Amino acid sequence: EVESDILRRVRTLLRELDGHHPACQCDRGMLRWTLHKKIDQNPSDSSILVRILVKELERAERGDFRHYIIPLLHTLMYTLIKAPSISDELCSRVYDFCKKLLTLPKPFCTIGLDYAFRLKMERTAPGTLYQRMVISEQSLKSDPYPYREKIFIFADPELLSEAICNALVNDTEAAQVSQSPRACMCYVIIHAMQATLGEGCNISGLRASLQDMPMRDVEHWFQQVVAAVERVGNEVSTDHGQHTVRLEKIYHTILGSSQTGDAPLEGLQGAPLPNPNISFHLWTEDDQLWKELVLFIRPLSQSCEPDCLSQDLDNFEIQDIISGCECCEQTRFSILSTDSGIERDLPVAVEDSFTPCSAEMEQSRLHRKGGIKKKPLPLESVVFLQAGCNGPGTKPPVKLQRRLGIPPDPTAPLQRLHTARIVLLGDDRILGRLAQAYHSLRKRETRRVFLTPRLNLQFYYIPVVMGQPNTLAVTDHVAMGQEELCEVAAYLGRADPWYESNINTLCHMIPKLATMPSSPNKHLVTDLFITDVISYYVRMGIQPICFQVYAVKIFFNDPAQEPVEDVFLTELRTQVRDSISHRESSMSKKKMTLDGPGIDLTVTYRKVVVSDRAKELTTSLRSTGLVMKAIPADEVEDLVCLNVNITEIVRINNLSGRSFSAVANRLKTRNIKIRSTEQRPFTVCLDKDSRRAYRNVISVEVSPCLEPSYCMQKTRTMKFNLHETDVGLVKYMPKSLLLPINTFAGIIQ
Repeated sequence: EVESDILRRVRTLLRELDGHHPACQCDRGMLRWTLHKKIDQNPSDSSILVRILVKELERAERGDFRHYIIPLLHTLMYTLIKAPSISDELCSRVYDFCKKLLTLPKPFCTIGLDYAFRLKMERTAPGTLYQRMVISEQSLKSDPYPYREKIFIFADPELLSEAICNALVNDTEAAQVSQSPRACMCYVIIHAMQATLGEGCNISGLRASLQDMPMRDVEHWFQQVVAAVERVGNEVSTDHGQHTVRLEKIYHTILGSSQTGDAPLEGLQGAPLPNPNISFHLWTEDDQLWKELVLFIRPLSQSCEPDCLSQDLDNFEIQDIISGCECCEQTRFSILSTDSGIERDLPVAVEDSFTPCSAEMEQSRLHRKGGIKKKPLPLESVVFLQAGCNGPGTKPPVKLQRRLGIPPDPTAPLQRLHTARIVLLGDDRILGRLAQAYHSLRKRETRRVFLTPRLNLQFYYIPVVMGQPNTLAVTDHVAMGQEELCEVAAYLGRADPWYESNINTLCHMIPKLATMPSSPNKHLVTDLFITDVISYYVRMGIQPICFQVYAVKIFFNDPAQEPVEDVFLTELRTQVRDSISHRESSMSKKKMTLDGPGIDLTVTYRKVVVSDRAKELTTSLRSTGLVMKAIPADEVEDLVCLNVNITEIVRINNLSGRSFSAVANRLKTRNIKIRSTEQRPFTVCLDKDSRRAYRNVISVEVSPCLEPSYCMQKTRTMKFNLHETDVGLVKYMPKSLLLPINTFAGIIQ
């Protein structure tokens, strides 16, 4: 009965992928969640679900149902990570299937290779995947596996209602209630014992012994278990017998001699997988993303005063330019000098260290000229960042060598020990803000590398719009507006059916859940749907889809006003203003009577052709506005292309007189310039956000945004090679700035 019920649930999940949605629309997107919740309540059924999923995967491969493979594989791997124990024979079948995927195109081969590597590690050291996930997500201290992860949820308070924001805050706070470091360490110990020793473990006795222990002893046995599992995973020639003996010894020591002899067979109980470390942020400042990432690398606990740290971050501004390519992940820190700049003020110990041995050495001494002593700030940001780089896995700043012939100290290469998973909640407008923040962050990193060599940055997107679909109260105009505001989510859903099934369904579900009254009898800690779905998304969504960020330069009607440079991700819209000044009214009315509404524009663009050859065209027309779409209407189209729709006003002469009609002109381009020939201004709006509207605009220039590090390296290269542009490291550096958004499958070919 259990097997038939699980099989029915899996088949229902596959029918939803085919477009056969459940009769109850409220069940959309919850089929996968309810399936895993059922297994969490009965961990002993994990092997049954894995066996069914393997059979369905093999059937999908034989029947050429490729769109089933990635959803089934993600569901299987998530079950396998949480399962208390899976037989080696079952893991071997999954491993062999993943190896078969290597013959398929991307993304099947990419996901198959990643999961084959994980399964090989899990077969070598059972429980490794669960252990590493808990250690990194909960930031547990562990020398064998020193990686840290954190989920940052960003929401724009002007795009989401207060009820939604409060519901998300309560949901994330409730998820952190039952996951103290002590509880998470106990989960790791229990899971490792069951994964290695199987059903012979006395789980109740082991759990009771761990609860009675002081925190120091729990941490000691946690370190012992982690070291034993990681040692097996890192060894070339593995002896499973020795690993089992090690864990059995730890198991009997924890359990105690009193309960070892008569251990009851309780079956597989499993240890819950704790929710990851999630923080919720209302995005109110432009540089808030960068500040949170810096604080993640160097927490508040390492600073003296939180208020001083906040002030220091606000005053942070880099003046110096690093030497070297950012792609090589080499960093140089500016050492802050606090002396007066006068040689006689140097400490005696420093002077003694360069005692000259000859006349040549005397000439090589550092002679300081007179200068102005700079008054240091209360907390210098350079000092703050230097102090934050002295943790594990970081490289200390190179010391200033004042004596000739002394090589710098050997330093270890940097490691990316931190992973920040940024989850954006909202519509296309918050993605426009993300593009701005990401471009600003890349420019900061180009001027001075700090986050890039230490931080692995991942972006995720969950669409949320206000209002409920399919109701009589919603008009067609409002429904169309909601669809227009989620173009990126619609594209991701077309490219990845599993994203459509699990994430796009949250678009209207989150506002609905936020307005539902909370029941006092309901255990919210065990059924946090939104938090569980976000956790599943960030854990299994590892395939990015990259979107081109576009740069726009805006010129204004007032010559005294400086041009503005900005970026956009989804859309640029221009509109001719309706109201005009009194001085221009008579002339404009006469012009409008002759030529029709709108203004005269000169459009210069580079036409996109199959051969990718540059073909520049110029045209003049009268228009009331235009829209540049960066997100294609079909996933097959090229993402590095702008679809420009220009509303052209055409004059028609007939017997009844003169009339005007609006004609839609469509063109594809990557570079375009638009200028008003009448000197009449228009309005430009970026990423559908009224807060990013520019008025009194006379001209705009749009082109793909370049990676800031590429621009810097190219500038340096051209100083020495005036005639050649792409030489040296520039040839191997990414040219365009792409914003990666993670999905479950990427773009399925």
